[in-house]
Amino acid sequence: MIPPKANAAFVAAMEDVLEVYHRPYDPKRPVVCLDEGGKQLIGDVRPPLPVRPKHPAKEDHEYQRNGTANVFMLFEPLRGWRHAEVTERRTNRDFARVIRELLNVWYPAAERVVLVLDNLSTHTPAALYETFEPTEARRLVERLEIHYTPKHGSWMNMAELELSVLARQCLDRRIPDMEMLRREVAAWEESRNAAAVRVDWQFTTADARVKLKRLYPVLEPATSAVAEH
Repeated sequence: MIPPKANAAFVAAMEDVLEVYHRPYDPKRPVVCLDEGGKQLIGDVRPPLPVRPKHPAKEDHEYQRNGTANVFMLFEPLRGWRHAEVTERRTNRDFARVIRELLNVWYPAAERVVLVLDNLSTHTPAALYETFEPTEARRLVERLEIHYTPKHGSWMNMAELELSVLARQCLDRRIPDMEMLRREVAAWEESRNAAAVRVDWQFTTADARVKLKRLYPVLEPATSAVAEH
């Protein structure tokens, strides 16, 4: 969703993220996008009928709700790498643990990870201090360079695009429990990483200033004061 009229906060955050997306690839300062989404866990009341010649598989219209799960998506668009972490919830502590895994497991050699994410209330350095000892929290914070997408500008988060692909290719069916969800997501991740699917972000600040001109505040012309004697 894009705001309908002039919005200085939106364009300031938008141009900041666009600048990040057009930096050259730097393995010491990789650009990684983070987003998350939910998945309803649904089981069958009756076993589905398997595929037969000229007949697709069939499932009963009745189903059983087994709660919900969350998927954190980490995506480095220039390298074509992603990791989907399945969790039961998406609390401050879940976010903090994903950040520590990002830095310690996936990017231990990076000087800093340039992290693009939205303004969700859990997406703050404070979550690290709520989860880890101050020394550890500070160590993690100092290895991050955080950039927030604009409010109502989630389309700018490339991890959201990956979550959409995951939903279409993997999650568009009944998955009854966390164990199966983790297996299916891991298989999807392995296949997509093997193909090294990247995103070539083309939209620039120059494009934004033309195509989204209505979002930019209109400045009043400067007036000169006449001195009175």
